[in-house]
Amino acid sequence: MVNTGTISPDQILNTLRTVMDPEIPVLSVVDMGVIRHIEVTDHLIVTITPTYSGCPAMNTIEEDIKKCLLEEGYEGVQVKTVLQPAWTTDWLTEHGREQLKAYGIAPPQGSTSKRALFLEDETVPCPQCNSKNTILVSEFGSTACKAQYKCKDCLEPFDYFKCI
Repeated sequence: MVNTGTISPDQILNTLRTVMDPEIPVLSVVDMGVIRHIEVTDHLIVTITPTYSGCPAMNTIEEDIKKCLLEEGYEGVQVKTVLQPAWTTDWLTEHGREQLKAYGIAPPQGSTSKRALFLEDETVPCPQCNSKNTILVSEFGSTACKAQYKCKDCLEPFDYFKCI
């Protein structure tokens, strides 16, 4: 049971900043934008949205959220998954984008784009040297939400977190 008089959704959100994405361990689930709603009544309900349908990390994220909140003394936590509205890279926080770059993954450029539908190339700066002289190697990187690029200046390969 949750004592609604002493807990605010902001407190829960701050606690959830310690729950990291299992595929990109420098991003919290808050920075990823998967936390959609926190409801504090006689129960604590955390609503999440997967980064894409069938994302294999969502079960782990759900369990990590429950474990984190249980360790903080919150009992009877429910995690609810919603698919609408669909997650978008626009929900990544600015801090999350900075963390991606520092980790060596180029963050999404701009907001959700339909360039791929029109076979338009996207300029993706290298997260290592900031050069825009990069080339797409593969539409898919280490996970489905990333593409593989290579910098022509520093010659380093890197993942790019695609706009979704």
